Amino acid sequence: MNALRSSLLVGLTLISLSAPTTAQTNSEIWPTISSHFSVPSSFAGDFGNYRSVLKFDDGRSVTSAQEWQQRREELLNDWTSLLGKWPPLITKPDVEILATERRESFAQHTIRFQWTPNEFTTGYLLIPDGEGKRPAIVTVFYEPETAIGLKGEHRDFAYQMAIRGFVTLSIGTTEASAAQTYAIYHPTIDDATVQPLSMLGYAAANAWHVLASRPEVDSKRIGIVGHSFGGKWAMFAGCLFDKFAAVAVSDPGIMFDTHPSVNYWEPWYLGWHARPWRKRGVITNDNPAHGLYPTLLQQNRNLHELHALLAPRPFLVSAGEVDPPERWQALNHLVQVNALLGQEHRVGMTNRPDHSPNPQSNAVIYAFFEHFLGE
Repeated sequence: MNALRSSLLVGLTLISLSAPTTAQTNSEIWPTISSHFSVPSSFAGDFGNYRSVLKFDDGRSVTSAQEWQQRREELLNDWTSLLGKWPPLITKPDVEILATERRESFAQHTIRFQWTPNEFTTGYLLIPDGEGKRPAIVTVFYEPETAIGLKGEHRDFAYQMAIRGFVTLSIGTTEASAAQTYAIYHPTIDDATVQPLSMLGYAAANAWHVLASRPEVDSKRIGIVGHSFGGKWAMFAGCLFDKFAAVAVSDPGIMFDTHPSVNYWEPWYLGWHARPWRKRGVITNDNPAHGLYPTLLQQNRNLHELHALLAPRPFLVSAGEVDPPERWQALNHLVQVNALLGQEHRVGMTNRPDHSPNPQSNAVIYAFFEHFLGE
């Protein structure tokens, strides 16, 4: 383990690993996580080989916040053209409550709602005790049970935020995961006009509207979080839908990479192609990538261009095996955009050696949302 990663892990242990027994103010929370929101000196000013987001497509430089809004629109249009245009959002959701049970300090509602023009999903809405409007979180994964604490370990983001007073909505691609197609395909799996990972972002945007429609929720304080597959999903949702007020991702692979788990080339992410699909696994001469992914590489595009769309909203990368400290080279582009907008300490990264989250890394995620979305 290198010195930088060791020091970051030591810093993480200083944070409480359990839910707070009393509410903490932002001024009390920030000192526990602030060190993770400064670029390490070893990566200061290092933008890697990624092309600048502060240059228009015609080569002009962005020099002001006003010009950035024009450049942001250009980037969004470029990526929308590449990924495919979303269907209209479902802004007035019809939510059916299927069951309700009491858990600790919150009510757990099993709900059903339409998350694409053609599909409904079942998820869990957790509403803590209390009065008044509260912040909220959408959690995303292979299925919704993990995030509410019924499956897995250290991936119970919805449960953990609920006991901290956040309204949470846990959603997942249960049926697609069982079929090993994982994502959402519009209009059909054999005729997709939107890249599946982008359609996951669309579904999460519709989940945002479910939360925003709740009387307990402050619609200006809704964040999103996910791990691995869910981290990719949360990142694309946050980048492409600007109403998510804060975004945290756990080791998704925030940039294109040849690591087997940073597999954006798969047909359920950014490499959709007509079936039969390529054999799952790394790209080889005998098993090439198809669809959009090779085009993105040919055009020298990478995901830091999407990250830039987050500014000035806060972004936390809870990094592990597939997102090493060198990812600061990419994150520096987002830091630079935030600086142009007069903002600092809006981009953070923690590092751990393993892909799986742990209590220390998760404690920073919880504190991140409490600080940026709490009162």
